Amino acid sequence: MPARIIQSNSQPFKKVPVDPVTLEVIENALRNARIEMDATLVRTAMSPGIREQGDAFPLIADSNGKMIVGQFGSYIGPFLEGFDGTVEDGDMIFLSDPYSVGGAISHCNDWLVLLPVFREGRLVAYTSMFGHQSDIGGKVPGSMPIDATSIFQEGVRIPPVKIWKKGEYNEDLIKLVMHQVRTPDWCKADLNALIASCRVAARRVIEMCERFGDDVYASATDLLLDRNFRAMKQLIESSVSEEHVSFEDYVCDDGLGFGPYKIKCTMWRENGRVVLDFDGTDPQSQASINMFLNENMMRMFFGIYMIMVFDPQILFNDGYYDLIDVRIPEGSLLKPKFPAALSGRTHVLGRLFDILGGLLGQKTPEFLNAAGFSSSPHLFYAGTDKTGKWFQLFQIGFGGIPGRPLGDGPDGHSLWPGFTNVPNEFLERYFPLVIERYETVADSGGAGLHRGGNGINMVYRFLEPGVIAIHDDRWFVPPWGVNGGEPGARARKVLVKTDGTEIVLPNKCEDYKVESGDQLQFITWGGGGWGDPLDRDPALLAKELKQGLVTAKGALRYGVVLKDGEVDAAATDTLRAEMRDQRGDVSVFNYGPDIETLRANCLAETGLPAPQAPKWQHFAVAAE
Repeated sequence: MPARIIQSNSQPFKKVPVDPVTLEVIENALRNARIEMDATLVRTAMSPGIREQGDAFPLIADSNGKMIVGQFGSYIGPFLEGFDGTVEDGDMIFLSDPYSVGGAISHCNDWLVLLPVFREGRLVAYTSMFGHQSDIGGKVPGSMPIDATSIFQEGVRIPPVKIWKKGEYNEDLIKLVMHQVRTPDWCKADLNALIASCRVAARRVIEMCERFGDDVYASATDLLLDRNFRAMKQLIESSVSEEHVSFEDYVCDDGLGFGPYKIKCTMWRENGRVVLDFDGTDPQSQASINMFLNENMMRMFFGIYMIMVFDPQILFNDGYYDLIDVRIPEGSLLKPKFPAALSGRTHVLGRLFDILGGLLGQKTPEFLNAAGFSSSPHLFYAGTDKTGKWFQLFQIGFGGIPGRPLGDGPDGHSLWPGFTNVPNEFLERYFPLVIERYETVADSGGAGLHRGGNGINMVYRFLEPGVIAIHDDRWFVPPWGVNGGEPGARARKVLVKTDGTEIVLPNKCEDYKVESGDQLQFITWGGGGWGDPLDRDPALLAKELKQGLVTAKGALRYGVVLKDGEVDAAATDTLRAEMRDQRGDVSVFNYGPDIETLRANCLAETGLPAPQAPKWQHFAVAAE
């Protein structure tokens, strides 16, 4: 049964003309309100994942639930269709269960708050914010067990409930939830920060309605949605062919020894709409690498990618959703059946952006990006210090961003533009560890006219015994290069014991014991290269040698000979001519070795056994 919106004033908004200046003022006021939501959040949250890294996503929607500004797209329409309850003035909805909202949030660590905004008895907008909680209970610290086989092992699941009901705070609900988590102080502060952010945005919407009138505000949001529709329609017509194009990529493993898992998407234009069909994607995993992909979220990913590549000036919103048809097979890695585990879904999430790049660039190679968005590396470190105090770290790391048509990929950067690294000083102040090194890995970016971004080597020295967990990918299947560019280097994790013994750790592992003095080398992947490496400016490589971004040996991949830090022009010309003759024409995609070759060479190249081919099984749907 759909939600019932209770309004004392049910008069519909009138469609009125809005002059360009007023539209511009309202658009930028909404944009600033979103920024203010983020600012409020980071000033009031406590967990480093939100406060330091910005792992939270705001949204301001119109009265129908369509996102006007935000990042992940609106879940409000599907949520209202499935919420058996009322929505009234003074209510605020709180939830975290992906299965309750069709995957609008992708794992239970993301706590979401939704505030319906009323003015004079009439619903005028929604504001919402969700953020990643560092712990929500469950079988392991951090609540993201990569080896989970059921969502019930991943901590507290919160269905849509009213944290505020007609202006009254449900304190007993919060006590119940906080009783399930290991870090209640952090979680409660972060929840209050989410609430404060939504209230700030709601005030800004009310102020706009008071200044311009409800009808003008509503008409302006309609115009913003329509403008986005027209812009995206033009982009689709010029950039997406009616001919079917397919692309596939792989998540390396599931943490249980099986992999890789294939994600396949076929794209075409039909009757003015884009079709994204994921038929051919592997079935769901028994581990937690599944992602319950919401169709609107995929529409937003597609739109973000299109806009950033083809027309970055467009302010994206939900206006273009009717132009995109997303088809995801049930029971697949992207649409698992309840109660499949979901906490390790970041690897699939990152890989979707690589796949979009591979799809959209096939007909327009000049706009093609290499691979390297790929994943979101996580490190967890938890234990009890000498004073008996519990400590618990959750940190997001960064790999190399792919080479692009307009330049090199950034070294060690998040796939989400708004994410930042946790300052080393913060880590050393609040956790029992020392950061020995934090540096780019020379030559790890794929060679190309535009180099792939280098990966990062972050070396942690642990000062207290505890347990660590690692969630990363791109250790088995490398990030591919394009237009002649080479694949990037693969990720690697090495634990150095106090006696000097080196242990190669899996890139997905849980509850691994560490002792005081142990060092962890957390090495992330490099982005794939873009364009012919033999066309890269030799002088630039000489400069990058001095900067520590490439080595003299690595420069040979570009056909550049460096002696004493300077370019040997004659030797370079000779080497490049030989390399051109030997290789022939370059291919659009350079994936590196095929899967079976990677399996055969895995132990020798990575120090780890190759993952076994996944074994599929029937997943029954459990009753909630």
